[in-house]
Amino acid sequence: MNSPNILLICVDQWRGDCLSIDGHPVVRTPYLDRLASRGARFRHAYSATPTCIPARTALMTGLSQQTHHRVGYLDGVPFEHQVTLPAVLRGAGYQTQAIGKLHVYPERARIGFDNVILHDGYLHQARRRSRPFEEIDDYLPWLRSRATESTVADYADHGIGCNSVPARPWPRAEALHPTNWTVTEAISWLYRRDPTAPFFLYLSFHRPHPPYDPPSWAFETYLDTPPYRPVVGDWWQEYAEHRDDHNPEALVARMDQRTLHRARAGYYGHMTHIDQQINRFLEALAEFGLAKDTYLAFVSDHGEMLGEHNLFRKGFPYEGSARIPFLLHGPASSGIAAGTVRDEVVELRDVMPTLLDCAGVPVPDGVEGRSVLPLARGGDGVLQLPRGGDRGDGGEWRRWLHGEHTLLGQSLQFVTDGRTKYVWLSGTGHEQLFDLDGDPGETVNLAGAPAHAGTLETWRARLIDALSGRPEGYVRDGALVPGREPVLSIA
Repeated sequence: MNSPNILLICVDQWRGDCLSIDGHPVVRTPYLDRLASRGARFRHAYSATPTCIPARTALMTGLSQQTHHRVGYLDGVPFEHQVTLPAVLRGAGYQTQAIGKLHVYPERARIGFDNVILHDGYLHQARRRSRPFEEIDDYLPWLRSRATESTVADYADHGIGCNSVPARPWPRAEALHPTNWTVTEAISWLYRRDPTAPFFLYLSFHRPHPPYDPPSWAFETYLDTPPYRPVVGDWWQEYAEHRDDHNPEALVARMDQRTLHRARAGYYGHMTHIDQQINRFLEALAEFGLAKDTYLAFVSDHGEMLGEHNLFRKGFPYEGSARIPFLLHGPASSGIAAGTVRDEVVELRDVMPTLLDCAGVPVPDGVEGRSVLPLARGGDGVLQLPRGGDRGDGGEWRRWLHGEHTLLGQSLQFVTDGRTKYVWLSGTGHEQLFDLDGDPGETVNLAGAPAHAGTLETWRARLIDALSGRPEGYVRDGALVPGREPVLSIA
């Protein structure tokens, strides 16, 4: 039996609620909706460490943050993991190719891929005018080679920062947009691939991460929607000391309504643009006769707060930042029932074992994620923690997930099963408890309500269990200890 091809599509900063098939009232993603309707959709998928570097480490290694050690965003740390998704598939005879964003250090590290065609977007650490851009990026040299462009052309020419709220349309021809370039390179690679081997293609888009600069048609699609008024919880003042209203790259700010509306138009415009370009690639895949033998997974590394609770960007424990889309589609023989929707809590570390399972390749010892393929086929899966929680082996699927991220001078910790969420801010000791079923916007903090005291105690105990023995000392004598020095890596 021939091995199937594996296609992993990863987008950057795409919220888990931003699929029209998920009931979103504004954003339209018809081609991803079709994929979901013909495969499986996981409604409670999370990024346990919701920024690019730690999230992508989990994605490629199948490890939790306690094991891969990255609990915050830290540039310049060499990627030293040897057991990666591409390395394992390569060892099993797959041709492995990455196109787009990889975000590892050194930037040209292949982490097990046969080849990488790279565009990570604007990397502050790597961009130095004294350093040739060819060392860190393949898109920019390509852009400068176009007849319409100068030798100093840049994807940052429009002046919008790479983490900024201001939005405007892409100023060049759509074919020159990084999203189109990624797909153009992928289609070109299909001509050059080895036809005697199955392939693993990591198709990784930098957008909808800022800058919010989709093509004008995509931007204008969402300008005419009702005014954007983000939800703001009764607890947002717990972050007020970090408020920085006049900084377009602020993590905490109160922005004017027009700026927010345009930001949403740019963000959603990126999504609809990517949706169409994914369809462009899938049509090419079908024309090559490869679609019928290919498994496809669609995920994001994390979400985007987009002004909810006066918070922006990522790294936060709230649904806008930590919840991600996760779709799985397979060949007719895959056993994945069309339109499957699962409510188990799943995470980025589950992608590696899932795709190895799809390929029929054994999962290496030490991988902590679990394949969701049995869930997509209608099964019960396997438990992640013998104690009934977040890690380990056993007889049923995990019941809850532990996530965290160091941000704003403290560690933002959370535990959730997709229906209830407990959040602990290590710097201040503030606790938050949300009923996600009744309050998906996380607007009401129930932590102080006497009626929810038992629930609060249960979820606090789960976090204590997850953090016990950690070097930061977040737990002492069976209790959470605020004010401890946070770290970006626990190695």
